[in-house]
Amino acid sequence: MRRPVLAANWKMNNGPTAARAFIAAFTARWTPHDDRTVIFFPPAVALTTVVHALGGRRDLDVGVQNIWTEDKGAFTGENSAPMSKDAGARYALVGHSERRHVFGETEAQTAQKCAAAVRGGIIPILCVGELLAQREAGTTNDIVLRQLEVGLSELSPDAIASMAIAYEPVWAIGTGKTATPSDASTVHGAIRSALDKRLGKSSGDVPILYGGSVNAGNAKSLLSTPGIDGLLVGGASLDVEGWAAICDT
Repeated sequence: MRRPVLAANWKMNNGPTAARAFIAAFTARWTPHDDRTVIFFPPAVALTTVVHALGGRRDLDVGVQNIWTEDKGAFTGENSAPMSKDAGARYALVGHSERRHVFGETEAQTAQKCAAAVRGGIIPILCVGELLAQREAGTTNDIVLRQLEVGLSELSPDAIASMAIAYEPVWAIGTGKTATPSDASTVHGAIRSALDKRLGKSSGDVPILYGGSVNAGNAKSLLSTPGIDGLLVGGASLDVEGWAAICDT
């Protein structure tokens, strides 16, 4: 079995003061587990705060919500993979639906950002997912597999085998709607098949996470569904008790 991955995407919430308090409350509440990977994705301004607050705990990791395609330069407001690694990040989200649909990030840019992450020494988690209209049109797999193909296009097989994929149906993010375990399992199966074609047996090393209105009430059923190797959690990760319950699942 792949090691389950539980990722908390705080989005634009929890600045340094709130982040410090959250980590203190969470680490006091949560007993370390050595059979799962737990990752915090705080806002960039709180990244080092979270790293320091964790105090070197090896059972908890930290990532950045976004990186730019270049390692340095005149890109006001952006953060690079080398800078993020230097600040303590081990992971980077790439292609989150809000980056794609709010900020206009292109599929080509997701490929460049995945490559930049690997080049900078951090692990990309490539996010893919369809809009409601695309699901209703029956093109979910076409959309998701195209996003996957382009996002991975600049990576070597070894780099792909060391990363993670997150399926997040856009219509289920922050809406309270969740893909049924069966629906999610079907898409995860399609992603796994595409990875198998690229990597063969090595594709088994790549965890595929589900994201989209995950909470403490549905985490167990999602994690027990074939093909779902972990969860990418948004709003529910902002509550200490709720997030701890998900991590305990």
